[in-house]
Amino acid sequence: MRLIFTRKPAESGIAMILVLGAVIVLTALVAGFSYSMKVEARLAQNYQSDAEMQWMARSGVELARYVLSQEMQAPGGRNFDALNQKWAGGVGSFTNDALAGISLTDNIIGRGRFSIKITDQERRFNINAADRFVLQQALIMMNVDASLQGTLVDSIMDWKDPDNDPGINGAESDDFYLRLTPPYYAKNGPIDDISELLLVKGMSPEVYWGSSSTNVARSENAPKPGEVGRFGESAYIHVGLSELFTAVSAPQVNINTCTSETLQVAGLDPMIAQFVLEARRGPDGADGTEDDMPFLNPAQIPIPSDDPAIRQQIQQYFTVRSLTFEVIVTCEVGGYRRQFRSLLLRRSPRDISILFLHGI
Repeated sequence: MRLIFTRKPAESGIAMILVLGAVIVLTALVAGFSYSMKVEARLAQNYQSDAEMQWMARSGVELARYVLSQEMQAPGGRNFDALNQKWAGGVGSFTNDALAGISLTDNIIGRGRFSIKITDQERRFNINAADRFVLQQALIMMNVDASLQGTLVDSIMDWKDPDNDPGINGAESDDFYLRLTPPYYAKNGPIDDISELLLVKGMSPEVYWGSSSTNVARSENAPKPGEVGRFGESAYIHVGLSELFTAVSAPQVNINTCTSETLQVAGLDPMIAQFVLEARRGPDGADGTEDDMPFLNPAQIPIPSDDPAIRQQIQQYFTVRSLTFEVIVTCEVGGYRRQFRSLLLRRSPRDISILFLHGI
């Protein structure tokens, strides 16, 4: 007798679902493994390229040193530093023949390339050399609330002075900073990096970065464009302290590279600051072009006023030379891109020191 067994439709459906599930799981495992292998291969490639980028960054810094050295030996570069020179990305109208074929961008080395951007630190005020007048003028120009200005000025002065005696509105470590969570001591010494200002009593991201900055999240009480402060002034801080000050630079500001806001920090009103910039930029009104008219010394700065106090401010706070230079080197190898930051100290054409070099 012959027996015939037949599979029920329900059992066939379950088997099919199990097979499909197994296929899906295996497909997911293969896809995950493939992605993991791609990530590992990419990381290995980036690690291999990292050594090349380190050397390219060093090459970029050496190129910057060469440009700064040669620029200082050119006829115009012996007397001043300005935005129309080669190092600043200008046309280089005063550049010597040695720099005629030098490019700051797309320099090819092996299978990679790099570009450099040089910025002098003397276009900003040195926070360690800044006195109360400069700090006060900066906060006024920034439209910081008048009720906060005294606290910020005293706190910054207290942070960088060597004693533990707080100003009227300031703070030292024992009476304020050690009560914070987490607690810390006041610096009581020179500021090494401008970001230290974020630790100072009364400081906010908006005051440090500026209200329009996208670097940090806006605090709850941050001013908005068009708002009016408690004393009727605009509450919108269009520029922050990080754009007006630096921690490593010469005591005086280079009048040939600074901005209108920096001029106002020295006590010049906006109209006079704009007049000075227009005289520096020449007929076309743009920095870094052939018709620029850099100042050879602060006494040449045209001031549409007979007020001797303004002339004294110019002589006190400004120069026409730059001493320290920030170099940003952008390297690229096989689609992998990385940036490095260096700071150079130029004492003479033959003495340009590298203060530091690190990735960013």
